[in-house]
Amino acid sequence: MYSLSRLAKKYISFYSKASSRKGHGIHSPFVFDFIKHIKNDRTQQDAYHPIEKIRKELLKNKSIIPVQDFGAGSAVIKTNDRPVYKIAQSSLKPKRLARLLFRIIKKYEPKTIIELGTSFGITTAYLATARPASAVYSLEGAPAIASIAKKTFEKLSLQNIHLIEGDFNETLPRLLDQLPGFDFAFIDGNHRKAPSLAYFKLFKEKRNNDSILIFDDIHWSREMEEAWDKIRQDEDVTLTLDLFYLGIVFFKKECKVKQHFLLRF
Repeated sequence: MYSLSRLAKKYISFYSKASSRKGHGIHSPFVFDFIKHIKNDRTQQDAYHPIEKIRKELLKNKSIIPVQDFGAGSAVIKTNDRPVYKIAQSSLKPKRLARLLFRIIKKYEPKTIIELGTSFGITTAYLATARPASAVYSLEGAPAIASIAKKTFEKLSLQNIHLIEGDFNETLPRLLDQLPGFDFAFIDGNHRKAPSLAYFKLFKEKRNNDSILIFDDIHWSREMEEAWDKIRQDEDVTLTLDLFYLGIVFFKKECKVKQHFLLRF
């Protein structure tokens, strides 16, 4: 992982190159619509409040739980027994990013949604409430964390989430074999180059023209930046959006020329 000072310098450099928040100079109608109606939408949804209430509860929870980490490891906490509030501080997606995912799903209405990295279920809840008719498959490696996520879903009375526990290397191929395809996937686990590229390959094989694939923390480390560069250069990828914190991948055949945009967010 890059140091905080290095990340700050990279963000400043990114911000100077990225398109303005309002999308001035963007000639792609699809991307301009994304900026106007998704990225820049600040409408307060009724679903937000109960989810954020649970986030606050988790940030105050001092219970100690055992954590089995299958990914690149925590840069903040090194022990296997960790307090819930510490995990929440370092692993829960900020609400503005979770709400961006909510708006993407609200806009494009994917039927099959997959999430790698449930954590305590806050982002999962945003995915599930954005479109209750969709099936949300969320994969989590740590049983104790998955147990708390289940309680989150119960408190919110969410019925469209299928929580799958275990190592992504085993659970993801098994899940994709059982599904005809996917419409939306958010990858927030195992932030390393080789696993990220492996996940991309698996998802690419099950894509359709409207599939959306989102990678978290694409500038988190040199490895993740290398993985992101390789993904956006893939011959089947037609459009990518780099929001610094997230990388969004589209496979739309109607995009005749490969395009890559840096967007301020």
